[in-house]
Parts: sequence; C-alpha cells; structure tokens
Amino acid sequence: MEYYHYLLVFGVGLLCGFINVVAGGGSLLTLPVLIFMGLPPSVANGTNRVGIFMQNIFAVRGFSSKGVSAFPFAIWLSISSLIGAVIGAKVAIDIEEELFNQILAVVMVVVLLMTIFGTAKPRENLEEDMSLSKRITSIVLFFFIGIYGGFIHAGIGFIIMATLSMVNKMKLVKVNSIKVFVALVYTFFSLVVFVWEGQIDWIIGLTLGCGTAIGGWAASQWSVAKGDKWIRYFLIVAVSGMAIKLWFF
Repeated sequence: MEYYHYLLVFGVGLLCGFINVVAGGGSLLTLPVLIFMGLPPSVANGTNRVGIFMQNIFAVRGFSSKGVSAFPFAIWLSISSLIGAVIGAKVAIDIEEELFNQILAVVMVVVLLMTIFGTAKPRENLEEDMSLSKRITSIVLFFFIGIYGGFIHAGIGFIIMATLSMVNKMKLVKVNSIKVFVALVYTFFSLVVFVWEGQIDWIIGLTLGCGTAIGGWAASQWSVAKGDKWIRYFLIVAVSGMAIKLWFF
C-alpha cells in the first residue's frame, strides 16, 4: 500500500466515527472501502472492528462527560448482545467471500431504505417506556442484534435505534449513548474471535481506529445538541454507489 492509502483509511475512519455515533451506518462506508483496497472480506470485516472498538471507547467517554447514560439497562443489553456477537463473528469468518460481498450489498440497500423512510429515527415526543416487559423484550432482541453485529456490524446503529425507539420509546441522545456502549462491549468479544482466527490487518486497523476515535469523540459532543438529517442524504448517495459495485463488480 502507498502512503496515501493510509491517509484515505484515516479520513474514511474519521467520517465513519462521526456518522456512527450521530446516526449509524458508518461501517457501510469503511467495510466496502477496505474490500475495494484489496483486503479479503473476512480480513476487512475483522480489521473494521479495530476502528469500531477504538471509536466507541472515546464515544462512551464523551457521552459520560456530558452526563448522558442509561445504566444498568445498557449493561443487560450488552451482555445479551455479546453472546450473540461471538456466534455472528464465527459465522462471518467461515462464509465464502463472494457470498459475504453479496450479503453486504443487500444489507446496504436495506439500510438505505430505512434511512430514506426514517424508520430508525427515534420519536422525541413519546414518553419513555421502561416497564419490565419492555426491558425484557429489548434484552431478548439484543441477542439477535448481537449476532448480526458480530457477523457484519454494518448498519447496526439503525437497527439499535429502531429497536429502542419502537420498544422503549427512548429519545435520540439516550439511544445514542446506549448504542455506543453496547457496540463497545460486543465489538470487544467479536474482535477477540477475529484476532484468534488471524483475520486482522493491524496497521490498517489502527490507522482506521485513530480516525474513528477522533470522529466518535467529536460526534459524542455534537450529538447531544444536534440531529442527524444531513447525514441521511450523504449516506444515500455514497452507499448506493458502493452497493452497486459490490454486487456487480
């Protein structure tokens, strides 16, 4: 790789970290970019986890510094999701490369539709519902979310946002704080699986991680007061092009 490839990885990581925390879907950019740069899909998938993990360390700290948290509910969601993530990561390592690329392309299209129609956006005017039945429902759902996160992660922010919005009726800032904490926990355990299987390019991963960490920290400060409307339009254009390339080329 040439030096400018690492600059590209860092820049994409910076953008990804910001988008992941504010809205979700950053990995829809980084994962295809890593594949287009020549990494095998399983290695690109594992390497991407380094950036996600580093991003969420800083994002969690950023939300904490603003006094935004949802403990102990976030811990229960994390435990449920990490169990699923280990299963999903193992499946991701064993799958054929062409099939993985096609699955990623389909996921990108689905997430685009969620973005266009706003199905993942929390409704700010609803009263939060933390009844026992709703908490248990979310904990069970997060096991399956963890499987998906361990497998591919791309677009999982939208799934988490939709789940917490529809089940627990949480507001955007609180949803985002839970999202980064849960992602931090289950990403660590899925990352262990990828490390164990030797599916990580550490130089690229750490370069990506430096970018996502800075972007995640900045977004954790910004998203307490701001929304995510402008990100939707950017993702629609960028992800559409990469999904077409993954499927046909």
